[in-house]
Amino acid sequence: MTTVAQMTKDELREMIETTVEQKLLELLGDPDEGLPVRKAVRDRLLRQKQAVAGGERGEQFEDVVRRLGLE
Repeated sequence: MTTVAQMTKDELREMIETTVEQKLLELLGDPDEGLPVRKAVRDRLLRQKQAVAGGERGEQFEDVVRRLGLE
């Protein structure tokens, strides 16, 4: 068993991040999980997915990175 004193800074940070994420998911979760999706919503999402795949919607990742100056 590893103690906190034996962990690197990065290992400790990762452990804390994982624990916080798990707790948030436990507390907040997805309130819609298990509920059916209405046909109209499903159809709209499928149309949006097709539009993005066809290049009609969305923005290339590389363009966003450049625009935001994250290069």
